[in-house]
Amino acid sequence: MPGESLRGKLWNWTGFRSREDQLTILLSLVIGVIVGLTVVAFILLTGRLAARMYPPESAVWRRLLIPIAGTLVSGYLLFKYFPSARGSGIPQAKFALFIQDGFIRLKTVIGKFVCCSITLASGIALGREGPSVHIGAGIASVLARRYGLRKETVKALVPVGCSAALAAAFNTPIAAVLFSLEEILGNLHAPVLGSVVLSSATSWMVLHLILGDEPLFHVPAYQLVNPLEFGIYAILGIIGGLASVCFVKLLLGLRVWFRQLPAWTVWAQPMVGGLLMGLFGLIRPEVLGVGYDHVNRMLTGDFPWKIAAVLAVMRIIATPVCYSSGNAGGIFGPSLFIGAMVGGTVGYGAHTLLPHVTANPGAYALVGMGTAFAGIVRTPLTSVIMIFEMTRDYSIIVPLMISNLISFFISQQLQREPIYEALALQEGVYLPTGESREELEGVRAGEVMLTGVDPLPLNASVAAAKALFEEQHCHAWPVGQRDNVVGMISSNQIDAAPDLPETIAELTGTDRDYPFVHSDHPVSHALERMGSSGVDAIPVVSRANIHQMFGVVRLSDILARYGVAGIPGVYAK
Repeated sequence: MPGESLRGKLWNWTGFRSREDQLTILLSLVIGVIVGLTVVAFILLTGRLAARMYPPESAVWRRLLIPIAGTLVSGYLLFKYFPSARGSGIPQAKFALFIQDGFIRLKTVIGKFVCCSITLASGIALGREGPSVHIGAGIASVLARRYGLRKETVKALVPVGCSAALAAAFNTPIAAVLFSLEEILGNLHAPVLGSVVLSSATSWMVLHLILGDEPLFHVPAYQLVNPLEFGIYAILGIIGGLASVCFVKLLLGLRVWFRQLPAWTVWAQPMVGGLLMGLFGLIRPEVLGVGYDHVNRMLTGDFPWKIAAVLAVMRIIATPVCYSSGNAGGIFGPSLFIGAMVGGTVGYGAHTLLPHVTANPGAYALVGMGTAFAGIVRTPLTSVIMIFEMTRDYSIIVPLMISNLISFFISQQLQREPIYEALALQEGVYLPTGESREELEGVRAGEVMLTGVDPLPLNASVAAAKALFEEQHCHAWPVGQRDNVVGMISSNQIDAAPDLPETIAELTGTDRDYPFVHSDHPVSHALERMGSSGVDAIPVVSRANIHQMFGVVRLSDILARYGVAGIPGVYAK
């Protein structure tokens, strides 16, 4: 047809216009290529800028002033132009997936790239892998929306971009797939598995074509010297788990403190991280930057254990301060750095005490990397595969599994919420938890909820509440203003009151303990919340704001959905 676009001709020729799944596969390849090129550019840019900013044997003033200047510039850019580019990017990618229908702005992608490049090049103790994941998710979101795909498909392509980014950033295509399914989606059997694998492999090939076929870390061949070493690896798991808990608790606590500061200080807060890094850099210049060169030295056993111990403590302090103060950067890289230094220190101690039954300290540094990652990020399966892919040493797998499992268990017991879920909670966002991922299957609350209804106003009378119960055929109802819910009122509360007040405000709890569900929760979860709270109606609220009400699920609605409403002997009013 005259004037028909090339894209339109291609779509008509291939049948993509009526076959969105085929377009999704094609976009997975395109996403892999574009994300791979972007991440490679990100790696080269940050590495070369860092080499110019504070080269070896550089002047002392560089180590002090450059981190401060870099965080000041990036902090202003984040405050003025790119507020959504703060942090690591993993929580933001999950927000986009579960709350924003996969929507990530192109402006955020650009801001993440620019601000992270400045921050990391200035020597801040944050990583590039988390931001790469956010950038990859954003590129996938932008491309999917550009081609007018449905919201469901846009959401499905977000983990595709995440996988492509991590494959290029870590040179670990298999671990990238596992992380996208295990952490981002929370479902190892997700239907997008094929697209995730395809984008990861494509991005990995782009990386190899440009930077060559080299593992991220070089490790000497490892051999188990004596079965007694398994006990030492267990001890490493305990130490790594405790270090992980200290890291996470410090980061979360500092983040709360920074968020309580006056709003006008937000633009300058990142400079606190820069100042600390500058001071630490005066003491030990090895603490500056991502530090993968020092990790490589530790893995070969060519690094003083006393310096390693000092660097581990410095990073456990510095990374939480840099992150919590609002800088753009991730915690993947710092987790590996901390793990390598902790593991190497334990390895030196073990090798000194038991030289004939222990391996080279580098083997313990390698296991320590996975141990810290499992304890901080809480993806034990991904951490095992990732360390194997980065080093290509299969013989370390068993010690790695032992240490990782112990670290994961200790971290889980002492810090109940994984770090990304805890960060989301600090934002008031309720992401699906690791234990409840399977809950997202089956009939969902959003499918049966009653919409177009408002909460009872707090100044409503008890008589008005009883009349609403009768009208809605239930014994409980949310309380608040319009679509803003603040609590619940039930007939049981009214009946239990010794003296009936004029309004229901005195009977209503207005804290976060009131029962609620999200629209993607299954009705079985709604029933559990109803049963534990003693109500037969429950509000459906936003994951981003639990006070924003979308509708109400009543027990009678659930029964009707399964065709049992009105059956004699079955509760339904």
